[in-house]
Amino acid sequence: MSDQFPNDPSDSKRPPVENWERAALERIALAAITEQRAARRWRIFFRFVALALVALVVWGLFDFTGEKVSKTTRHTALVELEGEIAANSNSSADNINAALQSAFEDDATAGVILRVNSPGGSPVQAGIIYREIRRLRAKYPSKPLYVVVDDMCASGGYYVAAAADKIYVDKASIVGSIGVLMDGFGFTGLMDKLGIQRRIHTSGENKGAFDPFSPETPQMTAHAQEMLDQIHTQFIDAVKQGRGARLKNDPELFTGMFWTGEKGVALGLADGFGDANYVAREVIKQPDIVDYTQKESIGERVVRKFGAAVGNAAVHTMMLDGKMQLR
Repeated sequence: MSDQFPNDPSDSKRPPVENWERAALERIALAAITEQRAARRWRIFFRFVALALVALVVWGLFDFTGEKVSKTTRHTALVELEGEIAANSNSSADNINAALQSAFEDDATAGVILRVNSPGGSPVQAGIIYREIRRLRAKYPSKPLYVVVDDMCASGGYYVAAAADKIYVDKASIVGSIGVLMDGFGFTGLMDKLGIQRRIHTSGENKGAFDPFSPETPQMTAHAQEMLDQIHTQFIDAVKQGRGARLKNDPELFTGMFWTGEKGVALGLADGFGDANYVAREVIKQPDIVDYTQKESIGERVVRKFGAAVGNAAVHTMMLDGKMQLR
């Protein structure tokens, strides 16, 4: 009788012991290499992120936007008014007036161009810029200010432009829209269908006026129209004061209608055709242009776009009613 035990039938399916150990070591080594590669990739990624953040900080501290202002060479000063005229925008009265002041105060400035591309905005902000232009023109009578219109100079944009010595447009520019609007929404009908009740408690009978979730009353409508008419009259007076006898006697001039630049010249809303280079070269006679526009740094832009702007947009969407605008 043999003293050897019979082999397990499954033993023939198992790899030799030394082959199993080698396979396990290979798997462990491969896993370690894979982990090292992943860790290296993440290190490279985070280094790029850190480098980008450093670049943003450096760019924010040393704002490379805009041209360097030369105070020795005679030049034409340029200020850009782009987009909506609003307190928290690039075209706020604070930004535009600061740029205009710098341009006029520079002894090397021969004349100032305010290049406008705006559909309008706040009547308050537009009025502040209008008055500052007239103040600077009185203080520096030898330095003219010309408005050059790009695509659009409407409503509040035109309110500002009316203070200029002359307005130059492209034939296809949009000018005018001398009017005031107050827009919003009313949700009372939808609330009735959905069975939703509006609960608002106020101290003062008119405190909840123009609430979009409450019905509008004839008194509210009349009061809003009175305010709109007052602001419209202020707008018309500013345009008449700025443009004077150049305005033609057209019954639609102050109705909120807008026109092409070509028609605007015929109506006296503008004085001629030309871009900024033309005005600097042919009108001011100083073809060298220096940009005085107040431009936010990249750091400020990031904070504004990804911070407060998000909340402001949400509030603006929900609370559109009751906001008067020149556009």
